Amino acid sequence: MWKWIVGILVVVVTGLGFAYFTADKGMRNLLANLPTDRNVLFWTVPQRDAAFRSLDAVAVLAEANVIEAGGTAFPMPRGAPISIPMNVEIYMREQRTAGLVIIQDGKLRLEQYGLGFDAKGQWTSFSVAKSFTSTLVGAAIKDGFIKSIEDKVSDYIPNLKGSAYDDVSIKQLLTMTSGVRWNEDYEDKNSDVALFNEHKAEPGVDATVSYMRTLSREAPAGDKWAYKTGETNLIGVLVSSATGKTLSAYLSEKVWVPFGMEHNGSWLLGSTGHEISGCCIQASTRDFARFGQFMLEGAQIDGKPVLPEKWIAAATTRQADIGHPGKGYGYQWWTDDDGSFAAQGIFGQGIFIDPKRKLVIASNSNWPKATDYDTVGAQREAFYKSVQAAVDAEANLR
Repeated sequence: MWKWIVGILVVVVTGLGFAYFTADKGMRNLLANLPTDRNVLFWTVPQRDAAFRSLDAVAVLAEANVIEAGGTAFPMPRGAPISIPMNVEIYMREQRTAGLVIIQDGKLRLEQYGLGFDAKGQWTSFSVAKSFTSTLVGAAIKDGFIKSIEDKVSDYIPNLKGSAYDDVSIKQLLTMTSGVRWNEDYEDKNSDVALFNEHKAEPGVDATVSYMRTLSREAPAGDKWAYKTGETNLIGVLVSSATGKTLSAYLSEKVWVPFGMEHNGSWLLGSTGHEISGCCIQASTRDFARFGQFMLEGAQIDGKPVLPEKWIAAATTRQADIGHPGKGYGYQWWTDDDGSFAAQGIFGQGIFIDPKRKLVIASNSNWPKATDYDTVGAQREAFYKSVQAAVDAEANLR
């Protein structure tokens, strides 16, 4: 999803002759650290530090749709600082965290920034966007645009007819159990997740659809879980096809404006003009936290549900076994058997939600590697548990 962005970036910045001294601090940092490799996985740490906060800063660098906010921000009143049994400064330094926001019982309990980032800045989501996309499926069902998650995907994306996706349901896309063969190895330049962003679509066909319909089946639909970013991109195409709206406009209509996001967001576009729905929302860490609060409060606006009855319960509990004890996968949410759930993206992006403790933790980071479950991944998991322990300790004192 990123390789074509950098190709445009390197050529266009030179062609337009952007003057270093006329740019703001973020743009100067980006210009000083332009990636020379077209694959985000091989950018240097300084290149990622600069780019993750600036991908939509200039339209010619990366086309994006605006996710418009309304006039009134959802309030985040400050609560008492939370006493976490872990050194937060050391944790943020080792995680290379740009933004960390903790909301508990509706109050802002912690807000800290690093890497020269701040509350007004926007950071890219990577796969945290998947959970936004799946939520829009629920909204489209509530609004009557989609009949059921048991419907076939090809009913809404006719260009998939005759492909391996012809007998795959929307639910199987949401839970990544289509049974279609896919390689998500981020470090393999020949993997599907690398190749499908370079795919040249046939005229009139969405780039994701064009690539995905060439894939073969490896298991019966519903039998096997495998993580596939391309399938979330299909979900986004499906929602746009069903609603007749861009994902950005629909997200603005259903969540961003009515719930009260503080800033406009943006959603990067693929080569054929559709939002990259498995990735690429730019928002402030506060607004990522607000989305977590939206889910925590039952996805309601003024007491009226945005999603179908029981949607959240199904979406945020185990629908597929991922091979890790105590954990699973819901409708594009990572689930824990203790009732908590999370949106996660590479390089340390996350929204952790614990309904029992009325807890939301939003974080934006630039890990040394895209994924590393044994080091920074395990450390983040330990941090979540440490915050949970702090909330429990407070409850025991009451």
